[in-house]
Amino acid sequence: MSRRAALLVLACAAALGVGCEGRAPRVGQAVETEAAAPPSAPSTSGNNVIELDLSGGVPEEVRAPLFGGAPRRAHVDLVRVIRSLSAGALPKGLFLQFGTATLNLAVAEEIGELLAPLRGKGVPVVCHADEYGNGTLLLAARACSSIWLSPAGGVDSIGISAQLLYGRSLLDRLHVGVDFLQVGKYKGAEEPFTRDGPSPEARATLEGALRGMRSAWLAGIAEGRKKPGLAEVVEDGPFTAEDAKQQGLIDVVGYLDEARADAKKRASADRVVARFGGGDGPIPASRGLIGVLRALEGSGDGGAPHVAVVPAIGSITMSSTPSILGGGEGISDRDLGRVLGRLTADASVKAVVIRIDSPGGSALASDLLWKKLMKLREKKPLVFSIGNMAASGGYYMACTGTKIVAEPTSLIGSIGVVGGKLAIGNSLEQLGVHAETISASPDPRSAARASYMSPFTPWDGPTREKVLRSMTAIYDLFLQRIAEGRGSTVAKMAPSAEGQVFGGVEARQRGLVDELGGFNASLDLAIKLAGLPADTPFEIIGDSPGLFDLLDADPLGGDARAQLSGEAQRAARDAVLPAFGGAPPEIRAFLGALAPLLQGERTLAVMPFGVVIR
Repeated sequence: MSRRAALLVLACAAALGVGCEGRAPRVGQAVETEAAAPPSAPSTSGNNVIELDLSGGVPEEVRAPLFGGAPRRAHVDLVRVIRSLSAGALPKGLFLQFGTATLNLAVAEEIGELLAPLRGKGVPVVCHADEYGNGTLLLAARACSSIWLSPAGGVDSIGISAQLLYGRSLLDRLHVGVDFLQVGKYKGAEEPFTRDGPSPEARATLEGALRGMRSAWLAGIAEGRKKPGLAEVVEDGPFTAEDAKQQGLIDVVGYLDEARADAKKRASADRVVARFGGGDGPIPASRGLIGVLRALEGSGDGGAPHVAVVPAIGSITMSSTPSILGGGEGISDRDLGRVLGRLTADASVKAVVIRIDSPGGSALASDLLWKKLMKLREKKPLVFSIGNMAASGGYYMACTGTKIVAEPTSLIGSIGVVGGKLAIGNSLEQLGVHAETISASPDPRSAARASYMSPFTPWDGPTREKVLRSMTAIYDLFLQRIAEGRGSTVAKMAPSAEGQVFGGVEARQRGLVDELGGFNASLDLAIKLAGLPADTPFEIIGDSPGLFDLLDADPLGGDARAQLSGEAQRAARDAVLPAFGGAPPEIRAFLGALAPLLQGERTLAVMPFGVVIR
């Protein structure tokens, strides 16, 4: 029996009840998870900040993973934790991490209401998000004494509206009979099938409900922030990070680790202890099957000195969840970010080489990875080896390298952003499907803005201007990041921006890369920069994910499910779109880089076209 097979057997036995001690947490670790304390009585003793990680959302129900009990990530579990915090000794401080999660207004309202008394008792509550939506902004405004936002993020407070689809004409053309009955004047359940638009009664009742939601939402934000005037500007989003700060919607523009450090400082605490969610960064796997596997396998910091090689191939997204356009096979902030965190902390890794071939993708994910890469570069040499291309978001990442090495035939640059959406409303009208927008706001501008990301309606002039402003801010940030990464200035880098693409030779002349060569030259350079012997070994990280990689996930098992379901989704995609499945990998990567648009992002750092070099 192989070593790993034996470990799996032992781990399964442990999961069925055999006790096993996990490895002690690493010294200096930023976030820790308390395994012993039951969820009904989280420990607040010690000089700790309690972290609530809501980045995975707060669903009403979460199914348990294959091994172990319920993951305790549902709404009721969060309520239980907060109630216990309120009933026991007050924590030194609280830290809320939102990521890009969306919360419905009802959940946001309740959690904000539960946390507000702690804030009122003087407990510092610090929040951080990569993007704020209507729900997370409401929760943060009510609960948090300091609200942080990632520099490349934004505040999508855009009002409240509902869109209704009406298909009577389509059904008539298809000769479909509709047998619906209605009891109650305002019920309107049959109208999508029997009308081409809402009845006056249905419109009136929906408008009334939306107005009530809008009033509570605006009041909650304005009262929570103690700024009555906010009610007048909240719906005028989307806001860039700096605009949101100027308007008073947030307090600080910065990254997750900076916000967490601020929470510790405000609370005069020594550490942050995760009490809900998975946390961020390296966390000791001290519970469940994953903890047993890691403890038995012996992974840790005790290895021989070596160079870590990290493949970064494909489109850039926030998470690895596949879509019909692709994604799930490329670079994600969620997955690569974890790897970078481990490499930064691992003392046996003396240098890192990242082999990149990417057309870009999500601007937000690119900036978050930029921060993690810069943090890694502070600890050890970081060399980027550019393969076919490092374009747009791919170069956003590569500019963090201590040195950048590219082939003469590599494509480099495309420094710029794109954004937008497909509006299919007119196409649907031709098919007999009408999209009706009903807004809670009496202001036509706010009414149009509330549905600005809808696939059914085009942008009006003011919305186009707002989106362009957001994209311009991301572009300016892109230039600043490149200048900082390259140790240069915006003025010197700007002539090579605006979407221009260069071959390796010209890129070197322009200061975008340092040396010409391939992976071998990059590896030698990394060894030299680290002052290591020429025969220092290297280890490829994440080269071929298998069972253990799938198991190396958060306690929810969400990553494993996403990767396991990814093969099925890709098979379905290729069956439905054979041409897509047979397309060159460059085209598939380009299409995958557009996938974040289908996931709600509006700004991409991506090559504006797919290119195949033969």
